[in-house]
Amino acid sequence: MAIILDADVIIRGEKGTFDLKKWVSSRPNDRFEVAAITVAELWHGVERATGKHRTSRERYLRAVLEPLPIIPYTEQTAYEHARVWSQLEVSGRMIGFYDLIVGATALERGSDVATFNRRHFAQIRGLRVIEPT
Repeated sequence: MAIILDADVIIRGEKGTFDLKKWVSSRPNDRFEVAAITVAELWHGVERATGKHRTSRERYLRAVLEPLPIIPYTEQTAYEHARVWSQLEVSGRMIGFYDLIVGATALERGSDVATFNRRHFAQIRGLRVIEPT
């Protein structure tokens, strides 16, 4: 099964509040991926950091992303994104725009999303959400 990692999972790995490497290793039958929008979120964090923190954050991010496929935002993703966006907006349960794109990317691919923000992602009908442990 493919699992798209949300930014919060990768960030908690960097902060040391979650052992990302151990969790990924505990799921040898799964494929892990990252949505392109998540790469932007993570690099934004690098761009905002300064000094040694920037250097260590960039090193961590490169190490995490290097082995993972980055899933692009395609025309098909855009259709899924628009569909989910409309559903959430009409229902009054809108979530963050980046989460919306990550969820649409996962739905398009038939993937799960690993996140610590279950509350947001659970709003997306048909999306399977995994909270890492």
